[in-house]
Amino acid sequence: MGEDTGRGLQAVLFDMDGLLIDSERLWLEVETEVMAWLGGTWGPEQQEQLVGGSVGIAARLMLDLTGADVPPEEVARRMVDGMVERLSACVPMMPGAKELLAEVRAAGMPSALVSSSHRRLIEPVLDAIGREHFTLSVAGDEVERTKPDPAPYVKATGLLGADPGRCVVLEDSPNGLAAAEAAGCRTVAVPGMLPIPEAPGRTVVASLREVDLARLASLVAPGAA
Repeated sequence: MGEDTGRGLQAVLFDMDGLLIDSERLWLEVETEVMAWLGGTWGPEQQEQLVGGSVGIAARLMLDLTGADVPPEEVARRMVDGMVERLSACVPMMPGAKELLAEVRAAGMPSALVSSSHRRLIEPVLDAIGREHFTLSVAGDEVERTKPDPAPYVKATGLLGADPGRCVVLEDSPNGLAAAEAAGCRTVAVPGMLPIPEAPGRTVVASLREVDLARLASLVAPGAA
């Protein structure tokens, strides 16, 4: 890693769903199936309410909409089972994700995968992407509160021994950005299903193809906006 590229930057933290992997369409399939089992209907307008959220939140919304007499844990289990089945068969990557992960790894830059998804869902993704790309990972069921609470990013930066202000988080959802920014990190937003405006400490790009390690490092350089 060159002197200029690494100056100031201590770690890069990645969201998973919708940022590194094209999983939102898979979630829509699973949520539609589970909602049908509960006796209701589901579509993109309902899914938009859950972008960047947890399986537990999704389960409660489904039960509120249908009034079904089913434990929320059973609804969440069915969703996780459906996603594990799909991710075990195929993990579709987002444009530019492989290249950025490879560059961060080649530079020896510490990195983390920080997701609202349960550990059972992260494992097949790590197998497909390559565990060597991440110093560590934090799952949604490994923190007391998940995104938009800052707890996942507070935990990840703490485990990395990094100053949050010298870390850059890449996210695709308002919930994820709220979590990262509340933790004190600089952020790069790659909007997915929901529009995301510019904000102090936040850079908005159309694709990960617009991002490289030098650009990430510039976000924590002295004088960076």
